[in-house]
Amino acid sequence: MPVSGTRARFDAGVRLSALVAMWASLLLVAYWWATGGGIQDLAGWESGLTSAGRLTGLVAADLLLVQVLLMSRLPVLEHAFGQDRLARLHRLVGFTSFTLMIAHVGLITWGYAAGRLSSTPAELWDLTVTYPGMLLGVAGTAALVMVAVTSVKAARRRLRYESWHLLHLYAYLGVGLALPHQLWTGADFLASTGRTVFWWGLWIVSAGAVLIWRVALPLARSAHYGIRVTSVVPEGDGVLSVHMSARRTARLRAEAGQFFIFRFLSGRGWTRAHPYSLSAAPDGRTLRITAKVVGDGSAALRLMRPGTRVLVEGPYGRLSARARTRRRVALIGAGVGVTPLRALAEELDYTAGDAVLLYRYSDRPLFVRELERLARKRGLEIIGLPGHRRSSGSWLGEGVGSASDLTALTYWVPDIAERDVFVCGPEPWADDVRRTTEAAGLPADRFHVESFGW
Repeated sequence: MPVSGTRARFDAGVRLSALVAMWASLLLVAYWWATGGGIQDLAGWESGLTSAGRLTGLVAADLLLVQVLLMSRLPVLEHAFGQDRLARLHRLVGFTSFTLMIAHVGLITWGYAAGRLSSTPAELWDLTVTYPGMLLGVAGTAALVMVAVTSVKAARRRLRYESWHLLHLYAYLGVGLALPHQLWTGADFLASTGRTVFWWGLWIVSAGAVLIWRVALPLARSAHYGIRVTSVVPEGDGVLSVHMSARRTARLRAEAGQFFIFRFLSGRGWTRAHPYSLSAAPDGRTLRITAKVVGDGSAALRLMRPGTRVLVEGPYGRLSARARTRRRVALIGAGVGVTPLRALAEELDYTAGDAVLLYRYSDRPLFVRELERLARKRGLEIIGLPGHRRSSGSWLGEGVGSASDLTALTYWVPDIAERDVFVCGPEPWADDVRRTTEAAGLPADRFHVESFGW
């Protein structure tokens, strides 16, 4: 069975182009800073502090808008990177931008205070209350500080997903409040026609991407699809499936392995969005998701009634046939992470011996009958990995014996390095799988993952 890698090659080109564009924008910003006397100003103490503050502020502003674009759901980026990789880049770019923003505030204030550290607090107050746009800038900085603090892993673990998601939306407020400060007090932003076009263009593109792809398009699609819940089916062990269907005239465009962000209009809390992967191959009109009840959002699914209206964003994710480049595939999942893999096993084109599913579960596996049917009719090979994780550094279950992860993987799937590998599960667990497949010789571009980390 031939497998076309055309989409995969196109996506690789998009990823390369996006990274080149980002670095080019940073180099352009640094070039404008240098030609504006930035390097010469480094010769003096006070002017050097101010100059370094200008540079960190410009780079921070550029990366801040790059960060917005990364999570704006632009289809070309979504298809090329996938949500898991976009989230990692978003986090890296975001923390880098935040660090540089704090450095900008400190260096600029220190420089304006004639290089005297003791005078910096008073100078900061004077700048805040006397310079145009500074109060808005301070408010924007406070919003970004709140987002950055709650994005640290230790803080995220203490927050409910719903609370974290709400707080994270303040990033848009922070970015919006920073604009007046940049235009009113940042001469580097408007010092020439080229700079004005660059910064205004980047702002307009970023704002437009968010408004179109995160607001307007989801609302338009939801109205067109008219999706409603048809049934809620318990799967056992605190797991349930929600079946939905669109109106007869609508055609849902989605692939197995992708996910949607759902808002169920079932009462209080409907404004909170939750991402769920499809657990069955979509047929253009019906959707099925399967979730474990672990938080307020998933717990509310049990109370939904048939007929409940559903708003959706998506489909998103690259854990689909789009990423496939090889005839043979390996699907590796943990717990409810098997849901998109079960959908992939149903939709992917393969023959006996081409597809293997490695499934780790603690108590009772999901979709037993469905997977057995796929094994019988499609030739899917299923390898169960029962039990809790053996240790924090292993992705295998306690019931598979004492062999190392690498030994076990290459025993079960000797040609793992020649396959495409699709993985879904908790983020630390998925990282362990990644390390094992890399040790087995799998190229990084054939490891496709969607993790639970947020």
